[in-house]
Amino acid sequence: MNYDILDMNLAEAGKARIEWAEADMPVLKEIGERFAKDQTFAGIRIGCCMHVTTETANLVRALVAGGAEVALCASNLLSTQDDVAAALVKYYDVQVYAIKGVDTETYYKHIDSVINFKPQIVMDDGCDVVSRVHSEFPELLDGIIGGTEETTTGVIRLKAMAADGALKYPIVAVNDANTKHMFDNRYGTGQSTIDGIVRATNRLLAGRTVVVSGYGWCGKGAAMRAEGIGANVIVCEIDPLMALEAVMDGHRVMPAAEAAKEADVWITVTGNINVIDEAMFANLKDGAILCNSGHFNCEINIPWLRENTASSSVVKPLVEEFVLRDGRKLYLLADGRLVNLACAEGHPASVMDMSFANQALAAEWMLANRSSLEPSVIDMPRDIDDEIARLKLESMGVRIDVLTPEQEKYLGSWTEGTV
Repeated sequence: MNYDILDMNLAEAGKARIEWAEADMPVLKEIGERFAKDQTFAGIRIGCCMHVTTETANLVRALVAGGAEVALCASNLLSTQDDVAAALVKYYDVQVYAIKGVDTETYYKHIDSVINFKPQIVMDDGCDVVSRVHSEFPELLDGIIGGTEETTTGVIRLKAMAADGALKYPIVAVNDANTKHMFDNRYGTGQSTIDGIVRATNRLLAGRTVVVSGYGWCGKGAAMRAEGIGANVIVCEIDPLMALEAVMDGHRVMPAAEAAKEADVWITVTGNINVIDEAMFANLKDGAILCNSGHFNCEINIPWLRENTASSSVVKPLVEEFVLRDGRKLYLLADGRLVNLACAEGHPASVMDMSFANQALAAEWMLANRSSLEPSVIDMPRDIDDEIARLKLESMGVRIDVLTPEQEKYLGSWTEGTV
């Protein structure tokens, strides 16, 4: 079997960690058991480009249990858990191409290995496999039934491809499922981002000012958790509705260049480029910490920072100090890559239980409906979303009310009114 991992001797530790995560992923486990019984993916090759973590491993296990052959590469240079990668190869017969800390050339080599596996379903996290197979391996497009996309950034890229008429197979926007973005993006990104900052720096955040750029679901989560730990939160936004929501949530809102003057810690979660740029660097105070929880490391203008710095050095693992020409020191975490995965362990298993249940069921739905699907970005079917929510509540021991026949009739009528 083909693979490229750091050290097979790490497999036993990885297996234990995968099983630890499984205990907090009951919905995915139930789905996997059904897949195993039905052999849902028998004879199907699935190529995955995702963060190689314990939670992803349990998604892969569910697919393998359902009869799929799986090849997996990392969707980030720094997010791979090397023991998990080894365990997937040794114990679960998965072709894994992932090593934490690889260079960009190796990163794309690993992506190419998954593409050369000739997957029939592609699960992507950031659209890197999708864009690369379209641009570099067009001869393989006819063999792809469809795919799924995990992230906001990836969905943005896919919609751009669809608008240009470039997208050649259907893809379900898993990120847009309510049971994904409302929980994974908010609670998962929120907790794991603060976890990564604290692990990397061991700085007390209480009483400090944390700036959050972007008030989508990830930004809401980061702001909520920063406030919960005692920080003063400033939000930077371009969307008036999002900005208004941030104000109503009790945060200060201001332009980024002004927020820079107060920032002790700055978190970017926008999916855009150069969110922290020259104008912000000019106003940042000595000792400011910069990090990113958006998918790509372009949100902070790192090239400008390197070109305009008197000196730089790594002062702690994944903490780089930049001494500007005026003597100010700025600290960049994880080279601007995902701080929650590079400096911590990513989202907790409980929230990824829903995200990866969406991935698994979207792939099943794609396979069942392949004959009727056109190349496009497809919303997650609402009935699947609702079923995942139901299963998650059930696993938590939470019960809810149901409508009576009288209430159903009332809600469906236009003749009922003021009595």
